[in-house]
Amino acid sequence: MDTTRGASEPCQLGDEAETRRDVLRWRKAERAGLIAQRQAMAVSARQAADAVIADDLVGDCGTVIGLYWPFRGEPDLRGWAAAMRDKGAKIALPVVIEKGRPLEFRLWSPDSRLTRGVWDIPIPAEGAPVLTPDLIIAPVVGADAAHFRLGYGGGFYDRTLAAMRAAGRRPWVIGVGYAFQSLPTIFPLGHDIAMDRVILA
Repeated sequence: MDTTRGASEPCQLGDEAETRRDVLRWRKAERAGLIAQRQAMAVSARQAADAVIADDLVGDCGTVIGLYWPFRGEPDLRGWAAAMRDKGAKIALPVVIEKGRPLEFRLWSPDSRLTRGVWDIPIPAEGAPVLTPDLIIAPVVGADAAHFRLGYGGGFYDRTLAAMRAAGRRPWVIGVGYAFQSLPTIFPLGHDIAMDRVILA
Protein backbone atom coordinates (compact mmCIF):
# COMPACT_ATOMS: atom_id res chain seq x y z
CA MET A 1 0.00 0.00 0.00
CA ASP A 2 1.35 3.42 -0.93
CA THR A 3 -0.48 6.50 0.26
CA THR A 4 0.15 10.21 0.13
CA ARG A 5 -1.12 12.48 2.89
CA GLY A 6 -4.47 14.02 2.05
CA ALA A 7 -5.59 17.55 2.74
CA SER A 8 -7.69 16.67 5.78
CA GLU A 9 -6.14 15.65 9.09
CA PRO A 10 -7.87 13.50 11.69
CA CYS A 11 -9.40 15.16 14.70
CA GLN A 12 -6.66 15.58 17.27
CA LEU A 13 -7.44 14.18 20.70
CA GLY A 14 -7.10 16.51 23.63
CA ASP A 15 -4.02 16.15 25.79
CA GLU A 16 -5.95 15.73 29.06
CA ALA A 17 -4.08 13.41 31.39
CA GLU A 18 -6.70 10.65 31.34
CA THR A 19 -7.02 10.62 27.56
CA ARG A 20 -3.26 10.61 27.17
CA ARG A 21 -2.89 7.66 29.55
CA ASP A 22 -5.56 5.71 27.67
CA VAL A 23 -3.88 6.37 24.32
CA LEU A 24 -0.44 5.43 25.60
CA ARG A 25 -1.77 2.20 27.10
CA TRP A 26 -3.46 1.35 23.79
CA ARG A 27 -0.28 2.11 21.86
CA LYS A 28 1.82 -0.05 24.16
CA ALA A 29 -0.43 -3.07 23.61
CA GLU A 30 -0.72 -2.44 19.86
CA ARG A 31 3.03 -1.99 19.56
CA ALA A 32 3.79 -5.29 21.27
CA GLY A 33 1.43 -7.21 18.99
CA LEU A 34 2.69 -5.62 15.78
CA ILE A 35 6.37 -6.15 16.65
CA ALA A 36 5.69 -9.81 17.47
CA GLN A 37 3.86 -10.25 14.17
CA ARG A 38 6.70 -8.62 12.26
CA GLN A 39 9.34 -10.78 13.89
CA ALA A 40 7.28 -13.89 13.10
CA MET A 41 7.36 -13.17 9.35
CA ALA A 42 9.09 -15.78 7.21
CA VAL A 43 12.43 -14.57 5.87
CA SER A 44 11.26 -15.12 2.29
CA ALA A 45 8.10 -13.05 2.87
CA ARG A 46 10.09 -10.24 4.44
CA GLN A 47 12.62 -10.20 1.60
CA ALA A 48 9.85 -10.12 -1.01
CA ALA A 49 8.16 -7.21 0.75
CA ASP A 50 11.49 -5.38 1.14
CA ALA A 51 12.00 -5.64 -2.62
CA VAL A 52 8.56 -4.11 -3.24
CA ILE A 53 9.35 -1.22 -0.88
CA ALA A 54 12.73 -0.62 -2.54
CA ASP A 55 11.10 -0.61 -5.99
CA ASP A 56 8.52 1.91 -4.77
CA LEU A 57 11.28 4.12 -3.41
CA VAL A 58 13.18 4.26 -6.70
CA GLY A 59 11.60 7.58 -7.64
CA ASP A 60 12.45 9.14 -4.28
CA CYS A 61 15.83 10.71 -3.88
CA GLY A 62 17.62 13.22 -1.76
CA THR A 63 21.07 14.76 -1.52
CA VAL A 64 21.25 13.48 2.06
CA ILE A 65 19.07 10.50 2.97
CA GLY A 66 18.42 9.61 6.58
CA LEU A 67 17.91 5.85 6.69
CA TYR A 68 18.17 3.37 9.62
CA TRP A 69 19.85 0.09 10.46
CA PRO A 70 17.17 -2.67 10.37
CA PHE A 71 16.13 -3.84 13.83
CA ARG A 72 13.61 -6.40 15.10
CA GLY A 73 12.37 -7.37 11.65
CA GLU A 74 12.21 -3.90 10.10
CA PRO A 75 12.48 -3.66 6.30
CA ASP A 76 16.10 -3.99 5.19
CA LEU A 77 16.76 -1.21 2.67
CA ARG A 78 20.55 -1.26 2.71
CA GLY A 79 20.62 -2.48 -0.89
CA TRP A 80 18.44 0.45 -1.94
CA ALA A 81 20.75 2.76 0.02
CA ALA A 82 23.75 1.41 -1.91
CA ALA A 83 21.99 2.19 -5.19
CA MET A 84 21.23 5.73 -4.00
CA ARG A 85 24.85 6.16 -2.92
CA ASP A 86 25.95 5.12 -6.42
CA LYS A 87 23.77 7.94 -7.75
CA GLY A 88 25.57 10.47 -5.57
CA ALA A 89 23.43 10.60 -2.44
CA LYS A 90 24.90 10.61 1.04
CA ILE A 91 23.39 8.16 3.52
CA ALA A 92 23.12 9.04 7.19
CA LEU A 93 22.07 6.85 10.10
CA PRO A 94 20.21 8.15 13.18
CA VAL A 95 22.03 8.20 16.51
CA VAL A 96 20.43 8.59 19.93
CA ILE A 97 22.57 11.17 21.70
CA GLU A 98 20.55 11.36 24.90
CA LYS A 99 17.04 10.58 26.09
CA GLY A 100 14.72 13.50 25.39
CA ARG A 101 16.95 15.00 22.69
CA PRO A 102 16.55 14.93 18.89
CA LEU A 103 18.38 12.31 16.87
CA GLU A 104 21.71 13.10 15.24
CA PHE A 105 22.27 11.80 11.70
CA ARG A 106 25.83 10.67 10.95
CA LEU A 107 27.32 9.88 7.55
CA TRP A 108 27.42 6.15 6.81
CA SER A 109 29.09 4.16 4.04
CA PRO A 110 30.23 0.52 3.81
CA ASP A 111 33.70 1.46 5.06
CA SER A 112 32.43 3.55 8.01
CA ARG A 113 33.64 2.60 11.46
CA LEU A 114 30.60 1.43 13.41
CA THR A 115 29.92 1.16 17.12
CA ARG A 116 26.93 -0.02 19.15
CA GLY A 117 24.20 2.43 20.06
CA VAL A 118 20.89 2.09 21.90
CA TRP A 119 19.56 -1.50 21.83
CA ASP A 120 22.97 -2.49 20.35
CA ILE A 121 21.99 -1.08 16.95
CA PRO A 122 25.11 -0.32 14.83
CA ILE A 123 25.75 3.41 14.41
CA PRO A 124 28.57 5.44 12.83
CA ALA A 125 31.21 6.06 15.45
CA GLU A 126 31.65 9.43 17.12
CA GLY A 127 33.59 11.76 14.84
CA ALA A 128 31.64 10.81 11.70
CA PRO A 129 30.26 13.90 9.91
CA VAL A 130 26.86 15.03 11.18
CA LEU A 131 24.43 15.71 8.32
CA THR A 132 20.94 17.15 7.95
CA PRO A 133 18.77 14.89 5.75
CA ASP A 134 16.45 16.29 3.13
CA LEU A 135 14.79 12.86 2.90
CA ILE A 136 14.13 10.61 5.91
CA ILE A 137 13.07 6.97 5.57
CA ALA A 138 11.49 6.00 8.88
CA PRO A 139 10.59 2.43 9.86
CA VAL A 140 7.14 2.13 11.41
CA VAL A 141 5.67 -0.22 13.97
CA GLY A 142 2.32 0.99 12.66
CA ALA A 143 1.01 3.81 10.48
CA ASP A 144 -2.47 5.21 10.13
CA ALA A 145 -4.56 6.60 7.30
CA ALA A 146 -3.40 10.16 8.01
CA HIS A 147 0.28 9.13 7.99
CA PHE A 148 0.86 9.32 11.73
CA ARG A 149 3.54 6.90 12.87
CA LEU A 150 3.44 4.40 15.70
CA GLY A 151 7.04 3.85 16.74
CA TYR A 152 8.79 2.34 19.75
CA GLY A 153 7.47 4.96 22.14
CA GLY A 154 10.58 7.06 22.69
CA GLY A 155 9.36 9.99 20.59
CA PHE A 156 12.73 10.42 18.88
CA TYR A 157 11.48 10.91 15.32
CA ASP A 158 8.76 13.38 16.30
CA ARG A 159 11.20 15.30 18.48
CA THR A 160 13.76 15.37 15.66
CA LEU A 161 11.25 16.57 13.06
CA ALA A 162 9.97 19.26 15.43
CA ALA A 163 13.53 20.50 16.01
CA MET A 164 14.25 20.54 12.28
CA ARG A 165 11.10 22.54 11.59
CA ALA A 166 11.99 24.99 14.34
CA ALA A 167 15.32 25.49 12.57
CA GLY A 168 13.56 26.16 9.26
CA ARG A 169 14.16 22.73 7.72
CA ARG A 170 11.44 20.37 6.55
CA PRO A 171 12.71 17.06 5.18
CA TRP A 172 10.40 14.81 3.16
CA VAL A 173 9.51 11.88 5.43
CA ILE A 174 8.51 8.43 4.17
CA GLY A 175 7.36 5.70 6.54
CA VAL A 176 8.04 2.10 5.52
CA GLY A 177 6.70 -1.18 6.83
CA TYR A 178 4.51 -4.17 6.05
CA ALA A 179 0.85 -4.36 5.04
CA PHE A 180 -0.39 -5.68 8.40
CA GLN A 181 1.02 -2.57 10.10
CA SER A 182 -1.73 -0.38 8.63
CA LEU A 183 -3.98 1.08 11.34
CA PRO A 184 -7.17 3.17 11.03
CA THR A 185 -5.68 5.66 13.51
CA ILE A 186 -3.00 5.84 16.19
CA PHE A 187 -5.12 8.41 18.07
CA PRO A 188 -2.60 11.21 17.46
CA LEU A 189 -1.58 13.43 20.35
CA GLY A 190 -0.23 16.94 20.25
CA HIS A 191 3.41 15.90 19.81
CA ASP A 192 2.78 13.53 16.88
CA ILE A 193 3.92 14.72 13.44
CA ALA A 194 2.47 13.12 10.30
CA MET A 195 4.77 11.73 7.65
CA ASP A 196 4.52 12.82 4.02
CA ARG A 197 4.20 9.37 2.50
CA VAL A 198 3.78 5.77 3.69
CA ILE A 199 4.77 2.55 1.91
CA LEU A 200 3.44 -0.66 3.42
CA ALA A 201 4.17 -3.78 1.36
